[in-house]
Amino acid sequence: MSAARRLVVEADGGSRGNPGPAGYGAVVIDAATGETLAEAAESIGVATNNVAEYRGLIAGLSAAKALFPDAGTDLEVHVRMDSKLVVEQMSGRWKIKHPDMKPLAARAAAILPPSSVTYEWIPRAQNKHADRLANEAMDAGRDGRQWEASASTAGLDAPARTPLPPAQGPPGDAAAGAAKARAALAAARGGAADSGTLFEVDASEEPEPTDATAVASPQVGWAAASDLGAPATFVLLRHGETLLTPEKRFSGSGGTDPELSAIGRDQATRAAAHFAALGTVQEIVSSPLRRCRETAAAVADRLGLDVRVEDGLRETDFGAWEGLTFGEVRERYGDDLTAWLASPDTAPTGGGESFAEVADRVAAARDRLITRYAGRTVLVVTHVTPIKTLVRLALGAPAQSMFRMELSAASISTVAYYGDGNASVRLLNDTSHLR
Repeated sequence: MSAARRLVVEADGGSRGNPGPAGYGAVVIDAATGETLAEAAESIGVATNNVAEYRGLIAGLSAAKALFPDAGTDLEVHVRMDSKLVVEQMSGRWKIKHPDMKPLAARAAAILPPSSVTYEWIPRAQNKHADRLANEAMDAGRDGRQWEASASTAGLDAPARTPLPPAQGPPGDAAAGAAKARAALAAARGGAADSGTLFEVDASEEPEPTDATAVASPQVGWAAASDLGAPATFVLLRHGETLLTPEKRFSGSGGTDPELSAIGRDQATRAAAHFAALGTVQEIVSSPLRRCRETAAAVADRLGLDVRVEDGLRETDFGAWEGLTFGEVRERYGDDLTAWLASPDTAPTGGGESFAEVADRVAAARDRLITRYAGRTVLVVTHVTPIKTLVRLALGAPAQSMFRMELSAASISTVAYYGDGNASVRLLNDTSHLR
């Protein structure tokens, strides 16, 4: 019986515009020694972050398989990525509903036996090697050239890695393995085996981390290290009241798109005065729905700022439940409501959105905004479900926690996103500015 070969794949992808010019990067590492066995990077034209991340995963898994094509089930690959979406979907904990993601996920899953691959989410700061390769690929695409490994120095800016338990069997010949990887992937893509644009061996071997250099669990929130820099801070403002708000009617993105009521306009004015007094808001982003844009405009006029509209921040589409109270939905669609309350994957009657679908687009919008506004304080004017989702994700809470949160009209919640990929909730449901 042959000994198992254990590898680590770190992968990443990015898009400058989302969608925009995109690229991916991946690195294959010997789990026992920390040695870099192969690198992959490629500019893929215009694509989204998520597409680029999946392409990075595919490249990393393909490289691992090509390095040891005869290993079969004896090859064990541990994938580490800072994309929560990809990790959770490939681990089977989140459903894959986006049409662009399904074929990519299926392609990744078919490369190696599912039992041979495990997934782990890591903070962005621990994925610097793959992130650097992805950025090199995007730079190459911008300049009209292919990424070349000679432009890369494996291990540059890469964090110290704590090895997995030692691999069984000899480490193998990295140069020979990388040559196999290039040939196999070039053949799969119909390219020349000696092009050298996909994989290249790094001749240096990274030292095994000691107790002093091993990566420790990152500190979260107020315990975060000061050298992480200023976080991207989202001040989450729920829009002011509409006529539907006090009646607690379902009011999502599939309904009548109501305007603010007189009370709601007063709330928006008070919120504007509150933020003017604080003097901390540097940018304003709003859901495209009217009640949010009106609330955001009131603050923007007071602060002299522009409002950027982010479609991913719109409220859930509640389908046939739009405009109804909870009791009316219970009476008309009792079984559907029970199923909705029991599972985040269940959508409201009549083609609405599930909370899982909303979470995917809100998380994507969050990532775009974090990138765009790193180190800045952003007023994010949005709705109940997006705010609850951002708070839930920041806390690492399960989807069912959404039903245990209450969010008043024009209330403020604040989430800070740090450079190590962690987040902290600073304040929940503050309405002091309205008194």
